[in-house]
Amino acid sequence: MRLNICFPKSASSLPLDKLAALLPPTVTLIPTEDAPPPDCDILVHGFPQRAWLEGCPALRAVIVPFAGVPAETQALLREFPQIDLHNLHYNDTPTAEFAIALMLAAAKLIVPLDQALRRGDWSARYGETGTEIMAGKTAVILGYGMIGRRIAPVCQALGMHVIGVRRRPGVAVEHSVEVHGIDALPDLLPRADVLHCVLPGTPHTTGLLGARELARLPAHAIIVNVGRGEVIDEEALYTALHDRRIRAAGIDVWYNYPHSPEARSDTLPSRFPFHELDNVVLSPHRAGWLSAAEDNRVTMLAQLLSAAAAGQPMPSRVDKELGY
Repeated sequence: MRLNICFPKSASSLPLDKLAALLPPTVTLIPTEDAPPPDCDILVHGFPQRAWLEGCPALRAVIVPFAGVPAETQALLREFPQIDLHNLHYNDTPTAEFAIALMLAAAKLIVPLDQALRRGDWSARYGETGTEIMAGKTAVILGYGMIGRRIAPVCQALGMHVIGVRRRPGVAVEHSVEVHGIDALPDLLPRADVLHCVLPGTPHTTGLLGARELARLPAHAIIVNVGRGEVIDEEALYTALHDRRIRAAGIDVWYNYPHSPEARSDTLPSRFPFHELDNVVLSPHRAGWLSAAEDNRVTMLAQLLSAAAAGQPMPSRVDKELGY
């Protein structure tokens, strides 16, 4: 099947030469300055414009070339039921690794100990630091998908009991992981020594963890968020950490982002001063953004396009209502 795959300029950072080498000759890659041509079959872009979709009568799919689908893209594509929506879970391994790093950094007080020693302060060596031992603890993974399934065996290797939470109701055991539906979350939160949040940002997940839910966590609990910031209520999370109602957090996804290149060196990640808290490890949404994963992105995109060229269903189709 012959296919025209269009890449508007803002998606042109993808190495199209490497991608072309992985595709059958029936696939044509078309970089465009702006709007794709009317004969575009598949559009690769995270933020397609309405005019682009309306101007391409043959368009059959939009591929968002990263993990997670922006809310505005979800909303727009719901208005075009004839166009499928896909994304690329190419960075599940680095994101899972980063979640583990944040968990251990928060549990072991890596950042404050590092900062103290940089000042010449050795006092933590001679007193109680309050660092945690992870063996014997319980990790609840909220969002037991591709990333969650990567986090689970590492936690198990540390001697932790792992509970997965997914959208579908019911209880199952997968690879020694106790898996529950989202309806069980209120009963699982009190069991969480560590809560890994790996959920995408959708209308169904926004604000899922508010003050009431955070209050159900044990006081010694650690939260790790590598999903989307808006899943956890901003004020509730700050207040719980500030008041030490939960022990610590490792956060890679936020509530306020730079809106221009100039703002990238002068934008705090929240309207609340998380940066003043010594029980928070802050990261600038880099868990899955690294050059080492780019080959995976190209390979996965090639798999989707090759399937389409062969007349087969493309993997990683997104439910437009659920957002993942």
